[in-house]
Amino acid sequence: MKAGVIGVGVMGKNHARIYSELGILKCVADVNEEVMKEISEKHNVKGYLDYKEMLEKEELDVISIVVPTNKHREVALDVIEKGINLLIEKPIANKIDEGVEIIKCAKEKNVKLMVGHIERFNPGVQALKKVLDNKELGKISSVTAKRVGVSPLRINDVNVVVDSAIHDIDVFSYLFGKKPVKIVGKMGKVLDHHETEDYSHIFLDYGEFSGFIEANWLTPIKIRKLYVTGSEGYAELDYIHQKLVLYKSRNRELEDWIDFSGFRNVGVSDKIEVGVEVKEPLKLEIEHFVDCVVNNKDVLVSGEDGLEALKVALRVIDGE
Repeated sequence: MKAGVIGVGVMGKNHARIYSELGILKCVADVNEEVMKEISEKHNVKGYLDYKEMLEKEELDVISIVVPTNKHREVALDVIEKGINLLIEKPIANKIDEGVEIIKCAKEKNVKLMVGHIERFNPGVQALKKVLDNKELGKISSVTAKRVGVSPLRINDVNVVVDSAIHDIDVFSYLFGKKPVKIVGKMGKVLDHHETEDYSHIFLDYGEFSGFIEANWLTPIKIRKLYVTGSEGYAELDYIHQKLVLYKSRNRELEDWIDFSGFRNVGVSDKIEVGVEVKEPLKLEIEHFVDCVVNNKDVLVSGEDGLEALKVALRVIDGE
């Protein structure tokens, strides 16, 4: 198994590190010569300024594409044309038709395509999905996500919806296996030095329950949390610390209120801290991708999954 990485900046260098830890990194490419040399020398692999030259000279099994979103289509199609399996960072593309084209070409060339929606591999998200699949919270009424913090310096080609909120859009789809039937969003720009919108509030109507996402590049502290409310309990997930806490409801039955003794337990719940083994989500993501290629398995985040998340994000941006 031989791996390459196209784009080894802030995020791409971590892809290179993990492939190197797995002992399969063969080469990297980046248009920034200083960055390319730093990463290639650090991992003792060949470095290229032109990824097309890398594709011509190297025989690779997998490639991570970690370039600006507006370059995804071009780079992805070049990689697919060479018959190389690809992990492309989210979002899958800038536009719906570009994402559709990438998916279509990958199928025609029979290569594995996975989109890097990293939060699906967060052990806390995996633990919460088990809770929900087991109906431990009863009938779900709402899910809320808060993803806020200071502006990432590397972002200049997409807004906060496509860069940040899209994480939770995808997590909602993954956890509940549903698409929103109605979307209402508001976004805007507060800070003058930001080139794109830096805050968003998104309401997602899933029919049986509703979802809300707050995402911004304004809040002076980094918060990544998810809250789920159901008829039998409530869950709080801290994405960063991979901590999942459940609060199970008490006194839901009428007989609990026959006399005043029931009032003593009003607002009381059983708190359960779910055991979650903390691991690096990106490493889990890349290990999964490599395993799927080696053993011909289906990837956890398909091109279609990535496309669906992009569709919802763009509907927010378009004000639909």
